[in-house]
Amino acid sequence: MERVTFKNSRNLTLVGNLYKSISDSVIIMCHGFMSSKYSMGRFEKLAKAFNESRFDTLTFDFSGCGESDDDSLTIEKEVDDLNSAITFVKSRGYTKIALYGHSLGTAICLKSFILEIKAMVLTGALTDSMKYKWDEFFTRVQMNELNKNGYILEYSSDPFREEIIIDSQMLLDFELINQGELLKNVTCPVLIVHGNNDEEEKLLYKKSQIAITLLSSDSKLEVINGANHNFLEHLDILIELANNWFLRYLK
Repeated sequence: MERVTFKNSRNLTLVGNLYKSISDSVIIMCHGFMSSKYSMGRFEKLAKAFNESRFDTLTFDFSGCGESDDDSLTIEKEVDDLNSAITFVKSRGYTKIALYGHSLGTAICLKSFILEIKAMVLTGALTDSMKYKWDEFFTRVQMNELNKNGYILEYSSDPFREEIIIDSQMLLDFELINQGELLKNVTCPVLIVHGNNDEEEKLLYKKSQIAITLLSSDSKLEVINGANHNFLEHLDILIELANNWFLRYLK
C-alpha cells in the first residue's frame, strides 16, 4: 500500500491509500457520511480482495474527514474531491477506472460520472432524496448550534481527526437529490446492493427499485438477506458480489 496525497480544486490536500497490484485498472472508493478511507474496516478488506483480482484500488478521505485537510462537509465539495481523485489516477497512468461508493458516497459517485468510468458498485445506495430526522442523530445542543451558526461540530473517533464540521447545506443536500437528474447521464453498468434488516436500508431499497429502471440494461439490483446498512456482518457476500462485477466489466 502506498500513502498518496493530491489537491482538490480548492487547493486542499486529500490523503489516500493506493493498494497496488500489477494493473492498468483502478477502483476509486468513496466513503459515507462523516466516515473515512477505512470505512470501519470495510474498505481495507474490499481493497485487498480487489488487489487479488489484479485491480489497483484508491481509498481516500473527503476534505474535512480523516487525514485530509479541514473543511466543512457538503455534497458539492465531496463531488469536487472525487473529481480530483479521478484526475489523480489518470495522472498515474490508469486507463480503466471504476467507482465503489457506500451510503452517501454512492450519490457522490453518481454525481461524478464521466465516460471514462467503466463500472460502479454502490452499497446502501442513496439514489433519491432522503429526509432524515436529524434531531435523532444529533444532540439538542448540536441542533441549537446548527440554528445559531449554520453548522454542527461532531466529535470524531477517527485517530486522525478530533472533530467534523457539518455544514447546514449538507443536511439539506440529502433532501435535494433529484433521482432523474442524478441518473440521467450515467451510462456504465451499475451494481446496487442493499440489505433488508433495518429501516434505512428498506427505504433506500424502495428508491433503488425505481433507480434501476433508469440505469443501463446491464445494471443490477441485489439484496443481501439479513444485512444492515453497514454490511459488517455480511462482508464476505458483499466482497464476492463487488469483485465479480468488476471482473465482468472492468477487466
